Amino acid sequence: MRRITIAVLIAVSFLLGGCSIVKYSFSGTSIQPDVKTVTINFFEYKALKVNPTLSNDLTEAMKDKFRKLTKLEQVDIDGDLEISGAVTGYDVRAAAVTANEVAAMNRLTVTASLKFTNRKYPEEDFEKSFSAYSDYDSTNSLDAVEASLCEEIVEKLVEDMFNASVAQW
Repeated sequence: MRRITIAVLIAVSFLLGGCSIVKYSFSGTSIQPDVKTVTINFFEYKALKVNPTLSNDLTEAMKDKFRKLTKLEQVDIDGDLEISGAVTGYDVRAAAVTANEVAAMNRLTVTASLKFTNRKYPEEDFEKSFSAYSDYDSTNSLDAVEASLCEEIVEKLVEDMFNASVAQW
């Protein structure tokens, strides 16, 4: 019995000794404990087709995501983490074609670039492009469905950008 107890204690000590500080939270983020602030800059609009509210919607959705899922303080400049980017694409294309070679479904695709800077851990810095889309029935005009499509697309983009930056998925 004593040998089993000693063996268990040795095994536990090896397991605990091999562990390092794990960055974990219920939101799924992996932010180092000494990272306290984030700066989220306005996403510029650089796409050829104009959507006047998309940049602001994307910026505010990103700020909201960080507010809800992290304890980081949002600051205007020089945050420990900095996020900047641009809407670089806004395109509508046929997604499904009928037998009469007419579009049955159209797809709105939004592309955005993201630059993530971690001033405390620069090895985590990256620049990456993200894209999301939503399909709609071609009997609808883009003007009729654009607001709801953009809301859905912004949600997808923000989720992907958030995961890439602080969840590191």
